[in-house]
Amino acid sequence: MVSIKDIAKKAGVSISTVSYALNGSDRIMKETRERILAIADEMGYVPHGAARMLKKRESRLVGMYLTDYYGHFYGDLLQGVKEELGRRDYDLVVCSGARSRRMIPERTFDGAIILDARFPDEELLQYADRGHKLVVLDRELQHPNVNLVLLDNKAGATLAIEHLLDQGLDRILVVGGPEGSYDARQRMRAVHQAVEREPGVVFEELPGAFDKASGYAAGERIASAFESGGKPVGVFCLNDDMAIGVIEYLEERTSLAVGEHVHLIGFDNIELSRYMRPRLATIDYSMRKWGALAAEQMAKMIRGEPVETERVYVRLVEGNSVKRVASEQ
Repeated sequence: MVSIKDIAKKAGVSISTVSYALNGSDRIMKETRERILAIADEMGYVPHGAARMLKKRESRLVGMYLTDYYGHFYGDLLQGVKEELGRRDYDLVVCSGARSRRMIPERTFDGAIILDARFPDEELLQYADRGHKLVVLDRELQHPNVNLVLLDNKAGATLAIEHLLDQGLDRILVVGGPEGSYDARQRMRAVHQAVEREPGVVFEELPGAFDKASGYAAGERIASAFESGGKPVGVFCLNDDMAIGVIEYLEERTSLAVGEHVHLIGFDNIELSRYMRPRLATIDYSMRKWGALAAEQMAKMIRGEPVETERVYVRLVEGNSVKRVASEQ
């Protein structure tokens, strides 16, 4: 591997002069710098990333921590992060798992974006205490080195439940999310608040894990709820993947129809939900915008600029998976 010493020998200058040239210093003449850079390029010199990072105290890298890589959720979100960081001359490194967390204290990254329910609050606060810049998308932490960019989960879940109630449904089943998920907790809390405002509504909470399999598993209880009551039931799945799992169960194992016997709404408006028939009602927001906003806030923090908590707003997308229930039912 070509070193600075090799370049200095060929150029007939000191090692410090080569260092000035490679780092764009104005301490040497322009002509000398250009000649040294040409020689370095000719010799195939590649800067040592770790050494350069230690000297400049920056890597131009941002880490993003995810719980896993499963499902349809992450694509647009990561694209939004990547595009916005690219515009600001940063590259994105996506991580998952406990061992990858050590890259934060090792200062592999200039900052980190967190969407990983398994990343303990205490550990994140320790890093923040040491000066590491963090943007969190899945929890509420108060620290000068932590910025919050959160979904408006409460508004979304409230819209979903009110939409079911507005159609005349008085039995509501909700398929929850994984234990430890901030988004799941916030959505379920809003569900309870919305249902409690409507006396006479029968409510049941079913376990879920934000994946299609758990939605499929909930399908049996949902079918049983219709059969025992003899009238349509409303179902809110805390994400679209689970709603698709419910649909698959009903189609494969029962004669019940979505939008007639079971009125179903999801959350996230993933691309696949737009092609379901009947069209899945869901809660929509821009995942790409969420990612871009997180990246923008991250870049500001790295530069030492002020930031504030940001909230990503949501809206209801209606679909034929939820219809008006006849009054006689």
